[in-house]
Order: sequence, then C-alpha cells, then structure tokens
Amino acid sequence: MEQQRETAAFGMWLFLVTEIMFFGGMFCAYLVYRVSYFDAFVAGSQKMNITLGALNTAVLICSSVTMVLGVHAAKTNRRRATVLFLLLTIMLGLVFLGIKAVEYHEHWIAGEFPGPNFHFDGPDPRHTQLFFSLYFAMTGLHALHMIIGICVVGTIAYFAWKGHYSSEFHTPVEITGLYWHFVDVVWIYLFPLLYLISHKH
Repeated sequence: MEQQRETAAFGMWLFLVTEIMFFGGMFCAYLVYRVSYFDAFVAGSQKMNITLGALNTAVLICSSVTMVLGVHAAKTNRRRATVLFLLLTIMLGLVFLGIKAVEYHEHWIAGEFPGPNFHFDGPDPRHTQLFFSLYFAMTGLHALHMIIGICVVGTIAYFAWKGHYSSEFHTPVEITGLYWHFVDVVWIYLFPLLYLISHKH
C-alpha cells in the first residue's frame, strides 16, 4: 500500500513539473513583453480590479485550508468530515470562478477583450491589447485548471461518501490535494504579477 502511495505521488509530482514548465513559459513571455512595452503593460494593469483579485486570493487560500482539512479527515478515517471539507473546497472553487466571471464581464463591457472590438484610450492601445491577451490566456488557463480540479474533487468526494477511503488508503484524496494546492499557488503568482506590481497607489 505504501509503495502504491509513493508511486502515485511520484506520478503527480511529474505531472506538476510539466505544469510548472507550461505556466513558467507563460510567465517568462509576460515578463519579456512587459519589459519591452512597459508603459502599455502598466496602463493595462491599471484596469485590473484589485478588490476582486484580492477577494479571489482570499477565497483560494481558504479553499487550500479546507482541502488540507479534507485530507487530514481522510487520514483519520472520518468519512463525513472528509466529504464536508471536500464539498467546501468545491464551493470555494465555484466562488472563485464566479468572481472571475464578474471580472471578465467588466472587461468585456469596457471593450478590453482582445479582438477587432478592442478599445483603449491610452497612449499605446496595440501593445496594451497584448497585455490583455496574456491576461486572458493566463487567467483563462488557470480557470480551466480550476474547473478540472473541481470535477476531480467532486469525484473524490463521491467516493469518500461511498466509504472508499480510510486511514490505510487515502492516496486519491492526498494526490488531489497536491493538484489543488498547485493551482492555488499559480494564482498566488498571477495576482501580484497582473494586478499589483504596476498599480499606482
């Protein structure tokens, strides 16, 4: 059983390494373009809703806490608590996506969605559009990972409710927790990069 757990954990870490390389490439692209078109990227960053971004950061941190509690409950053979904390994690993930949808709607109404209808009154709208292209690409891919995570956590919660996990076997819950924390950490980097470092106080 311990060998199975270590093999599964190793597989998940390998998967996460590929994800780190994937998101790392996008972070590097953002930083290169930000240096090249600094003023346009600062102008684009001024349009970010810091309040909603900070609220989403708090929501994801809370979801990490409920995920940790869910894993701990599975390890200690508490079936109802496991299901409860996993469902709370799902709820917080949905709250995050809802807040993100509100932000996207605000950008859509303001004409800040990249494409033929993009509108920006600043000095360099062409490269500000590049900022928004990277913003939607990075946050959109993160949101996709959140949706996948919610589906996986929902599946794990279902099997937890059916009594498939115990103090001896809880590897799926633990592995899912690793994935969920990774997605949370990605946002912890996205929030200051897109919302904070260029914001004027």
